[in-house]
Amino acid sequence: MIDARGLACPLPVLKVQQEVKKNDPKTLEVLVDNHAAVQNVTRFANNSGYQVSVKELEDDEFSLTLSK
Repeated sequence: MIDARGLACPLPVLKVQQEVKKNDPKTLEVLVDNHAAVQNVTRFANNSGYQVSVKELEDDEFSLTLSK
């Protein structure tokens, strides 16, 4: 799991990119706290062959589940 809450773009995407390159996970959960990060991580994940499901948590926090 990657906790990217409190990080400004592009850091959430960079963290996800590093994890994908290093470990090529089948599934990966990412926590973010802004809409821009949701959109940017989703775009990167889709371009990397992942399906993304987004679940809105409380206080403008989101859980993204990336899966191949």
